[in-house]
Amino acid sequence: MKKPNLPENEEARLRSLRSLNILDTPAEERFDRLTRLARRMFGVPIALVSLVDENRQWFKSCAGLDVSETPRDISFCGHAILGDEILMIPDTQMDDRFADNPLVLNQPNIRFYAGCPLRYLDGSKLGTFCLIDQNPKTLNEEELDDLKGLAALAERELVMAQLATLDDLTKISNRRGFIELAQHSLNICARQNIPASLVFFDLDKFKLINDELGHREGDKALILFADKMRSIFRDSDVFARLGGDEFVVLLTNTSLDHAENIIERLRSSLDEDNQHNKGYNLSFSAGIVTVEPGQDRSIAALLDRADSLMYEEKNQLVS
Repeated sequence: MKKPNLPENEEARLRSLRSLNILDTPAEERFDRLTRLARRMFGVPIALVSLVDENRQWFKSCAGLDVSETPRDISFCGHAILGDEILMIPDTQMDDRFADNPLVLNQPNIRFYAGCPLRYLDGSKLGTFCLIDQNPKTLNEEELDDLKGLAALAERELVMAQLATLDDLTKISNRRGFIELAQHSLNICARQNIPASLVFFDLDKFKLINDELGHREGDKALILFADKMRSIFRDSDVFARLGGDEFVVLLTNTSLDHAENIIERLRSSLDEDNQHNKGYNLSFSAGIVTVEPGQDRSIAALLDRADSLMYEEKNQLVS
């Protein structure tokens, strides 16, 4: 038996998987109807929506199977997520990678497997939509296309909730996503009796970029700023595009001095990029509000206060 290798982007892949907050959640009809349909379409006893976690594969939907997870090191789906196309094993007993696999020798006695990778928004493979039979089998080109179609529907269902909280352009949180995540983070800070800092950003002279260079270049500037936020801030920080040229970040366990240092690193990183001639310089004004243990932790109130401080800084630049 051959154990599946780890994808090159394993750490980022696991972050993407866990960001969905779907592992170990109850069965849902929106997934179960797809696996039921797959069993009928392909005449197989088992169809799964399988998500590959760090040490296991966990089944969000498991039509025809009574278990909810199996170890990753014996999983077929662990192999399937290493490629871009459907992994099809017509007869496991004829394949050295799987012939002595416990899932072949024992229940569910897999002889046929076909798994189509399920991709996240960033291209990471989270798991598979897969078919299993206890008899050898093969799929023709039309059936392979049908399997890809069902997988695409499962992908859409996986990310649907997250799409509602992501900014379409920059692929970071939108206002709704930020408020949900940031309030949760603030509550954790309160329980742990640690500070947090909220920073409200507004890009300087952004309208001129749109007016003089076009909205396509303006979109590139917004994406660039979001990418800078990803590179500067920690995984534990919550950042978002609120709309237009306004961004925000909640820095957990961060004092005012520490927050100011982080923001200066962001300015310096943008200044380095501004050395390359893009036809404009990208800069920002910022307002910082620090929340000490015991203070009011309403995200709405913090946003209003940081917004006011940001405009004070912007007005000073203008004057």
